[in-house]
Amino acid sequence: MSHQLTIEWTEPQIAVLGFADAERQNQLCWAAIAEIAEALKACREQGARVIILASSLEGHWLEHAWLRDLDNTVAGKDTTAVAGGWFPALDELARPEVITIAAISGDCSGGGAELGWACDFRIAEQQARFAQPEINIHLTTGIGGCSRLSRLAGRTLTNEMVLLGKAASAQRLFDLGAINRVVPKGAALATALDWARQITSKSNAATTGLKTILNASEVLPLDKAMAFEQETFVSLVVSDEARQGMQEAQSNYDQGVSIAELNQYDQ
Repeated sequence: MSHQLTIEWTEPQIAVLGFADAERQNQLCWAAIAEIAEALKACREQGARVIILASSLEGHWLEHAWLRDLDNTVAGKDTTAVAGGWFPALDELARPEVITIAAISGDCSGGGAELGWACDFRIAEQQARFAQPEINIHLTTGIGGCSRLSRLAGRTLTNEMVLLGKAASAQRLFDLGAINRVVPKGAALATALDWARQITSKSNAATTGLKTILNASEVLPLDKAMAFEQETFVSLVVSDEARQGMQEAQSNYDQGVSIAELNQYDQ
């Protein structure tokens, strides 16, 4: 296989998945996406609290499916692996016990972009471009290019991207709320690692609970989502960890520390 997938544990609870396939311009063959799904699962089972998806190929993050595998699947011909790895990968990205960060250092498209839309955070370098070009080969999106992207960026830009096949800049997606940060070229991974360290410094039970609430809020009506949020809060507020956190915070406030200082609003 022409692709390479690496796993680097920068800290005990932070794993970086690095992908490169120069021969295919980081298009994702079935074997590659299956390996990504397995790597996500393995990192979670080995205790990762944050997984960063990155690329080591200049100019590309994760790109669309390798079309030969897709066409051969339809034709019943040999492929690099059994089709279907996309769905286990998406399931892993949704797991509440792991926070995922897309460190986007280059162009991404199709299924690769859809993996990015499924991550919890997206940090993109200023030169990165995003595309859902399925329309250009007479296809629709299949795993979030319409449904997730329209929720993140709004229907107006999504229409341009999916109906016209137009690419969008990182800055435009940031302005619409679909990208968390736009950073200079070469800075996506370092920024993602900084955010990962901030996440792992916080309560595991709280981050897991919050992602569970956020996931539920996407599929439940407001009244049911609110009820679920309250249930999750009640389950955590009685814990020793939460009580210690409340007591320490109140002690700081009693000593004159401001809310903004304690919660580091300016950092």
